[in-house]
Amino acid sequence: MQITHDEQKTLAPFQWLKKPAVDGPPAQRDPKVVERVSQMLKEIESKGLDAVRAYGQELDGWSGELEIGAAELKKSGDALPADVRTALEMGYDRTHRFASAQREHLTDFEIELAPGVTGGQRYVPVSRVGAYLPAGRFPLLASAFMTVGVAKTAGVPTVVACTPPSGEHGAHPAVLYGAYLSRADRVFAVGGVQALGAMAFGLLGEAPVDMLVGAGNAFVTEAKRQLFGQVGIDLLAGPSEVAVIADDSADPVWVAADLLGQAEHGPSSPAALITTSERTGRAVAAEIERQLETLATRDIAGPAWRDFGSVIVVRDRDEAVAVADILGPEHLEVQTEDDDHYLQNLTNYGSLFLGPWSTVAYSDKGIAGPNHVLPTGKTARYNAGLSVSRFLKPLTYQRVAEEGTAALAPAVERISAFEGLAAHGATATIRIDRIGRTSGAFDAIPEALREQL
Repeated sequence: MQITHDEQKTLAPFQWLKKPAVDGPPAQRDPKVVERVSQMLKEIESKGLDAVRAYGQELDGWSGELEIGAAELKKSGDALPADVRTALEMGYDRTHRFASAQREHLTDFEIELAPGVTGGQRYVPVSRVGAYLPAGRFPLLASAFMTVGVAKTAGVPTVVACTPPSGEHGAHPAVLYGAYLSRADRVFAVGGVQALGAMAFGLLGEAPVDMLVGAGNAFVTEAKRQLFGQVGIDLLAGPSEVAVIADDSADPVWVAADLLGQAEHGPSSPAALITTSERTGRAVAAEIERQLETLATRDIAGPAWRDFGSVIVVRDRDEAVAVADILGPEHLEVQTEDDDHYLQNLTNYGSLFLGPWSTVAYSDKGIAGPNHVLPTGKTARYNAGLSVSRFLKPLTYQRVAEEGTAALAPAVERISAFEGLAAHGATATIRIDRIGRTSGAFDAIPEALREQL
C-alpha cells in the first residue's frame, strides 16, 4: 500500500495533510536477499537435512532435535499464563467456526446442460500443506489458527508446521500451543528459508508438501517466491498495511490508536487516513504524535508513520471509495455514519473492518474469526486473503451419455475442422457414426441465448 510517486500524481486533486516521507515502496526484492535465498535453497536441496541442521545452528543457534514430539506439543500450554492460554483457545475456536462456515458454503454440484450431457464440480482438498509459523521480533500467536487450523478444517489430510527456535530455548511455547490446538500433524523447530526448503523438498520425514502457507520476513517471502511452481503458495506478504476511512463522527483518539496498532508491525508498515473532514484529519494527525510520546513501540511505529504514513482529505464518500480502491490496503477500517455504503461499494482490500468497534487487532489475534493472512502491496486488486477455499481444488467433471452425443459431436467436428485439428474431430466422428446422425441437432441452441446474440 506504499504510495508511489505516480500514485501521488493520480491522487493530486485531493488535499494531503500528510504525505509519506519516503517516495515509493521500499525494495521488496533486495538482490542480496534473492541471491542468499537462492544459494540456501540449492544447498538444502542437494545436501538435505545436513544443510537444514547447519543453517539452524548458524541462524537460530539451535542444535537440538528438529521435531517437537506429540507429548511436548500437548504440554506446551502448561508453560503459558492461564489467561493467555484461554485467549488462544478462544482464538482457535472463533477461527475454526468461521472457516467451518466457509466450507459449508462451498458445495459440490452437478447440472444437466443438455439431455445426456452432465457437468459437475467437487471440492477436493490438497493432500499435504506446510505451514510456517513466524516467531521473530514479535511472535504472532494466531498464525497457526489461520494456516494449520484452516487447512485442517478444509479437510487437508496432512499439515506439517515449522517454527523458528530461539537459541537453546527452542520453539516458543505459545506458538507450539497454537499448533497443537490447530491439530498440526507434525511440528518442527526449524526457521526461515531452511524450513520452507525442508518442507518443499520432503526432508522432514514426510513427502514434499503440495503447498506452503504462512507469513515471514523478507527471506521467507523470497523463498516462497522461488519455490512457487514446485509447490503452491498462499500469497507473497509484504509489510503490514492499514487504512482508515473516517468522517466527522469518528473519534480521533480511536482512529489514531488503530493506525498505530498496525504501524508497530515494522518501520516500513504504511498507515493511511482517508477522511471527508479536514478537522478530523488534523485531529488524528495530532493525536498520533501525542500517543507516540508514551507508546512502548514508538521506535518502530514512529518511523513507520513518519516515512509511510499519510492523511488524505476528500470531498465525499464516493471520493473516499475511489482513493481506498487505489490504495488497496491489507486492512481497511471504516468509521463513518454510513458504513453500509462502503461495504457495498469498496472492492480492493484484504479484509474490511466496519464501525468503530471493529479494530484490526481483534482479527490480528484470531479472536474475530475471519482469516488474517491477507494480500499486501496492492495485490488486493486481484487477490483475496487465505481461506478454506485456497486449500480446496474445485475439480470439474463431465459425463456424456449416448443420447448426448448428437448434441455435441457435430459442433466439435466443425470447430476441429476449422482449426485443422483432425484427430480432435475424429474422436467426435467415431462416436456419432456409431449411433447415426440426427439432422437439426447442431442447431439446437437455446432460444434465450439466441436472443442475447
